[in-house]
Amino acid sequence: MMNQMAELAPLERVVAHDEIRQLVARYAVQMDARDFDAVAALFVEDVRVGRDQQGRAALGAFFADAVRDIPVTILNVGTHLIELDDTDHARGVVYCRAELQIDGRWIVQAIQYRDVYERRGGVWCFARRTHLLWYGREVGTSPLGLSPARWPEHATGWGEPEAWPSWSARGR
Repeated sequence: MMNQMAELAPLERVVAHDEIRQLVARYAVQMDARDFDAVAALFVEDVRVGRDQQGRAALGAFFADAVRDIPVTILNVGTHLIELDDTDHARGVVYCRAELQIDGRWIVQAIQYRDVYERRGGVWCFARRTHLLWYGREVGTSPLGLSPARWPEHATGWGEPEAWPSWSARGR
C-alpha cells in the first residue's frame, strides 16, 4: 500500500481528504433531515447490514427503524482523522456530539465513528461505519416546550428545526 500512496500527488491527497470530510458531513445533515435513502446512498452498494442483510435499501430501513423513537437529532461532527491506505481505500475516526429528543427528554451524546471508506467509480463512500457511544446524558434544560425564540429577536427559545421538508412530511 505504501507504493500506491507514493503515487498520490499532494493535491490528490488533499482532494481525497476533502471528499471524505464532505461524505461525513452529508451523513450528519441527511440523518438530521431524516432522508434515509440519501444516507444509505453514501454507502457502497453492497454494504453489509447486520449479519444477514446487505444493500442500501436494507441500510435505509435499518436507519429508519433505529431512530424511529428519536424525532429530533442534531449531529455535530468534530475531530476527523483520515488515513489513506491507497488511491481507493481509507480509514477514519470521527468524533460527533449528538443532541437527541427521546420522549420528553433532551439527551446529549459523545459518539466516535470508526469508518472504512472506499472510492468506487471515482466517488468516496462508506464501506463500513461503526458507531461507538462513549456516553449519553440528559441535559439540564430541555429545549422541548420552550417559548418560540423568533430569532434574532430572542437568542433563547424554540427555533425552527421544522424547516426541513422531511419534517413537514412527518406532520411534526
